[in-house]
Amino acid sequence: MNIARVMGVFTLAALSTPAWADQVTINLWTIDRPGEYHYKMAEEFSAKNPDIKVNVRSVQFPDMVNELAKAMATGEAPDVTYIDNPDVALFASRKLLLDMKPLIDQSSVIKLDQIYPGPLASVSYKGGVYGIPRGANTIALYYNADLFKAAGLDPAKPPKTWDELYATAKKLNQPDKGVYGLAFSAAASEEGTFQFLPWLQMAGGDYDKVNVPGGVKALALWKKFIDEGLASKDTLIRGQWDSTGTFNAGNAAMDISGPWELPRMSKDAKFEYRVALLPVPEEGAPRASALGEGDNVIVANTKHPKEAFKFVEYMYEQMPRVWNEFGYMPAYPVKVDKPNYPQAYDVFNESMKFARNRGPSPDWAKISKAIQTAIQTTLTGQSSPENALAAAQKSIDGILGK
Repeated sequence: MNIARVMGVFTLAALSTPAWADQVTINLWTIDRPGEYHYKMAEEFSAKNPDIKVNVRSVQFPDMVNELAKAMATGEAPDVTYIDNPDVALFASRKLLLDMKPLIDQSSVIKLDQIYPGPLASVSYKGGVYGIPRGANTIALYYNADLFKAAGLDPAKPPKTWDELYATAKKLNQPDKGVYGLAFSAAASEEGTFQFLPWLQMAGGDYDKVNVPGGVKALALWKKFIDEGLASKDTLIRGQWDSTGTFNAGNAAMDISGPWELPRMSKDAKFEYRVALLPVPEEGAPRASALGEGDNVIVANTKHPKEAFKFVEYMYEQMPRVWNEFGYMPAYPVKVDKPNYPQAYDVFNESMKFARNRGPSPDWAKISKAIQTAIQTTLTGQSSPENALAAAQKSIDGILGK
């Protein structure tokens, strides 16, 4: 055998070996299921970048924080993961997430000044940027245009202020027909906080300043809806999904919820429905809305920060697709060609300009619990709005070390 010839063949084979023979693998954790956003992003990115493979693992949403904490403690954390936006500060404060600011500053893809203020605030912590929104959602007022017409109301003029919302709910309320004027969620959970916080923020308060006159007014109005039977007593225990189910069934004339409801609503609601911005305390008052959805973050101790960030950049570039393909609101202004549910899209897109994050605080869960308690004790008659919010403020001040 000619040794030189064999060695020559070996050398040619080595030279012709694809560059991705030393393929880098990055691990991604998500709350999505196969076929949904993160799975599609991973498949597309891996196909476009054969030197990088993205492995995806699904984790149940309620388990994500605990699963990540355990994995980080044992050195088994993923490289990239989904985190709900109020949880970013918790992980960033413990130095468990990569500060992407230096990478973003060098990026030609991600521009922080493009991102809406709410989503950007949700990933910012003490001067660092610890995530990039994969999309966003917010809430608005759904209303049954057919019931508006039947009650002599103009569906082109939905309520714009709290007083108008109360008057409209009262006019639409039909207890003899099993129709409530309004549906919303005041559950003792994050959903209750999610729905109440915009009311508080529009009225001059915030997560760390709950005991304000506007907050008392907002909570008193919520109680009025319940006490006068304009909203079901089940409002105290129902989440947004079940609450909107009553609207879809025609048992509530108006409903406060988000764009995730639209696919089901378009099938279940046998009436014309429309969407309007959340009413404000009075004409000319500042707007606010809730900020939902999560962020793409990189774990601090990843061995592949460059590749992980390249993947995050790719996902950021897909923002024009997220509404029609995945049902999220874009986290920065984009052109969406032929948007699904165009009337709703226009309203939710406008609402994104006013969406405000929960926190940021590493102790968000405790703060949220204090707000939930104030809502529940007020609506069940155990406390006045004034006393409930004063107690919540005291708890929050203690949590924040004030």
